[in-house]
Amino acid sequence: MRELDITLDRNSPVPLYYQLAQSIESAINSGTLAPGDRLENEVSLTRRLGLSRPTARQAIQELVKKGLLVRKRGVGTQVVHSQFSREERLTSLYEDLEQAGKKPGTRLLSYELGELEPDVRDAISSTENTDIDFVKVRRLRSSDDAPLAVLTNYLPTRFGLTEEQLRDRSLYACLRAIGVNLKLAHQRIGARLMTAEEAALLDEEYPAACLTVDRLAYDDTGQFVEFGRHIYRATHYTIQSFLVV
Repeated sequence: MRELDITLDRNSPVPLYYQLAQSIESAINSGTLAPGDRLENEVSLTRRLGLSRPTARQAIQELVKKGLLVRKRGVGTQVVHSQFSREERLTSLYEDLEQAGKKPGTRLLSYELGELEPDVRDAISSTENTDIDFVKVRRLRSSDDAPLAVLTNYLPTRFGLTEEQLRDRSLYACLRAIGVNLKLAHQRIGARLMTAEEAALLDEEYPAACLTVDRLAYDDTGQFVEFGRHIYRATHYTIQSFLVV
C-alpha cells in the first residue's frame, strides 16, 4: 500500500476532493503509482490529511469513473493497467497489441469439435452451411501479463488449424499462413455483465461489465471464414469508430 506525498491547499477555491484526485492522478501518470499498486485506504487518507471520509471517497470515486482505479473486495483500491484503445477494423487483437508496444499473451482454454450452440448456428446460417464440421476455440488474451479478453471462435474444420498453432500465434496469422485472405467482416458491438467464470478469468470483481463483439469474417472471394464471439474488460479496452459526413 503506497502513501503518497500529498499537499492540499485549504485556502484554494478548488474543492479538496478534486485536489486529492488530481494528486493521485498525477502520481499514476508519472509512474509513481504503477498498475497493480494498492492505494492507501480511505481511513488512512482521512487521518493523515485531515479530511472527511466523504471527501476521500469522492476523490477515489472520480478516479474509478475515469478508469484509473478499481475497487476490489478483500484487496482494496488498485491502479488499473492502462486502457487499450483499438480502431474498428478487420485486424488481429494479438497484432494490434504488438503494434501498440504491448506484450500479447495467449492461454488456450479449450479446443473442441462439436455441434454449434443454437444462437451461434443462427448467426452463421445466413452465409454458411452449418451442417459441416466446426471447431470451437476459446482463448484468454492478455496484454503485458494482464488479462484483457476472452476470445471464442468458430471455424470450419477444413482449415485444419491445430491447438499448437493457436497457442503461439494469432488466429488471423494462422489463417494467412495457409493462404486465407481476410477481406470483410460484419460485427455487432454491445455490453453485458460477465459471468462469474468470465470475471475470474479476467481478474474482475463479480459482477462486472464487459464489452462484447460478435464478428462474421469473410475472405476475398466472399466465402465465410469464421465467427468470433469476444468479450473484453470494459475498464481496459475501448473501440474507436471514425465517422465521415
